[in-house]
Amino acid sequence: MLVHLGWHPLSRAPPFEQGATCSGWKRSVQGSCPMAPQYAPSLRSRLAPLLLFLQIGFVVIFAFCIEIESNIKADGTTFSSFYPEFLDVNAMVILGFGFLCTFLVRYGYSATGFNLLVAVMAIQWAIILRGMESWYYRGKIRVDLRSLVVAEMCTASALISIGAVLGKTNPVHLVLIGLLEVSGFVLNEWLLQVLLKVPTENSIMLLHVFGAFFGLTLTWILFREGSLQPFEKEKFDRQTGLFSMLGSLFLWMFWPSFNSVLVDNDFPWRKLGAVCSTYLALAVSAVTASAMSMLSSPRGKLNPIRMQSCILAGGVAVGVSMSAVRQPWEAMTIGFTAAVVSTAGSQCLKRHMLLAFECHDTCAVLSTHGLPGLLGWLAHLLLQIKACDDHTTAIRFAVFHICTLLLTIAVSLSMAVLTGFLLKWNLWRPPQDKKCFDDQAFWEFPHLAVNK
Repeated sequence: MLVHLGWHPLSRAPPFEQGATCSGWKRSVQGSCPMAPQYAPSLRSRLAPLLLFLQIGFVVIFAFCIEIESNIKADGTTFSSFYPEFLDVNAMVILGFGFLCTFLVRYGYSATGFNLLVAVMAIQWAIILRGMESWYYRGKIRVDLRSLVVAEMCTASALISIGAVLGKTNPVHLVLIGLLEVSGFVLNEWLLQVLLKVPTENSIMLLHVFGAFFGLTLTWILFREGSLQPFEKEKFDRQTGLFSMLGSLFLWMFWPSFNSVLVDNDFPWRKLGAVCSTYLALAVSAVTASAMSMLSSPRGKLNPIRMQSCILAGGVAVGVSMSAVRQPWEAMTIGFTAAVVSTAGSQCLKRHMLLAFECHDTCAVLSTHGLPGLLGWLAHLLLQIKACDDHTTAIRFAVFHICTLLLTIAVSLSMAVLTGFLLKWNLWRPPQDKKCFDDQAFWEFPHLAVNK
């Protein structure tokens, strides 16, 4: 509601935006100074220079160090066979993750817009970091569709972490999180391959575990006292829930490509097995999540927000254990167990993590990605030991597999602590509690006369 205090609704801006002082208001409101509206701090002097500096730097690096791969069959992959998979992964990163976080009533623009901003910045950075070895030995970084896909998968880890701090940070924070987490993830991938000889597809598929622990550590460091009580604007309605479900459907549809895109094309049966296993796990987790959501509801109804994340648990778990899954029933069992664990986690852990550990997990990344990722790691361990005929080989694999998880968590936590303390600086102008989960803090809406 607009209150007439010497300002016409059709004027360009309220007095405080036009530079009017409190003394000017005193003359019009019986000599008393009214309480000024709590506008969010402007990021013009922070976000714009940061983005321009980074983008110009990326352009310069690409100009001198990066070129397009001319021999498109160098790795046995043709353009026509790989391009559809690239489109699927790209749709997941941009549309899937973007719409998945639109369930918040007043944060839809920020969820989709900032997801795109972080994704495109982090993808460029991931291409540069993953090509450093090639640049060192060859003098150039060669880019092809496979390198773009791997960069997008590295970026997906950062987008998972952002879900934990969504709504409580500004875009400057999010860009820094994306760049620093991609750096940590690429470092972790390199360590796993050099120290433990982990295959590329296995090391990258740990992105769910890496992203979940990174996000939880970050939200613990950036904890706000006001988080103990629900934020005023941290809620959803039917319309935003529908858009969020659309994001889940995008992810569900394209997840088989996400899990199989890095499988070597020299073994078509392995790629077919990855696609079929992922699809079956997703189907079982969708059915199981629906049943568990209804059982956990006091009124026996489906909870759309809780369900839309749990239906993806099977894809997460089977992706981490993909190289060890051989039979359809194994993938279906993993999908069933992942949905049960994810639903139970979303029902209980989010509130308990807030009260016990002061971790305000906005998008429940622990139950959506963390727990299913750990379950997939455990399933990989058990299935691989089952397939081993020699006890010595089984023990050796178990030790290396456990070291893989410990190293991934250690790098994730270390980078998250470093990032968290960097983001705690007031230099980045974090939003006030009243402006959390609010698009109006960052987006211009001309049809709104005043901020509410």
